[in-house]
Amino acid sequence: MNLFEKSEAVRELFQVLEDESRQFHAESGMGCVSGCGFCCANPEIPASPLEFLPLAFDLYEKGIAEEIANQLALQDQLGNCIVYRSQKDDPTKGYCGNYSNRGLICRLFGASARKTKYGQKDLITCKILKAEKQEAFSLTSSRINLNLEIPIAAAYYTRLADVDQSLANQYPVNQAILMALELVLRFKFYEEAE
Repeated sequence: MNLFEKSEAVRELFQVLEDESRQFHAESGMGCVSGCGFCCANPEIPASPLEFLPLAFDLYEKGIAEEIANQLALQDQLGNCIVYRSQKDDPTKGYCGNYSNRGLICRLFGASARKTKYGQKDLITCKILKAEKQEAFSLTSSRINLNLEIPIAAAYYTRLADVDQSLANQYPVNQAILMALELVLRFKFYEEAE
């Protein structure tokens, strides 16, 4: 598989997850609070270059991949996700600037579960959702272990790694995005040279 084919395989995986997540949100009533960027305002969000290949190809097609790669390369310390658009007065409020090409971590959070050492499903969510949707959180936590279908995060990370294990290693989010951009810029350079 070439880099573009890998990106398309990631998009296909994201579509499967999107369908499962949509069903879970509809049945559970759980979902991120509109305008919340609490999780996005964390520069150490773990992500892989592979999950950001679709974003990198999109930014390339828009003609801004090199500019964003340069911005990221010049950062002297970890910053919040470059795609996240926060409010000036509150960095925990905002939105994703390229929602359709967000990474796997962004898609799983609040819409998936992990298995505990006892085999129980544990909803992966934040303290804001737990506090603001206490009743729905409590009910959903019970239902995912009874009859409510929910995506399992580890299964999606395994399926992502099946596309390309070497590109599935985790880094802070902006480092992962920079690596994806560099891969796409190199791929496009050689593709155009042929």
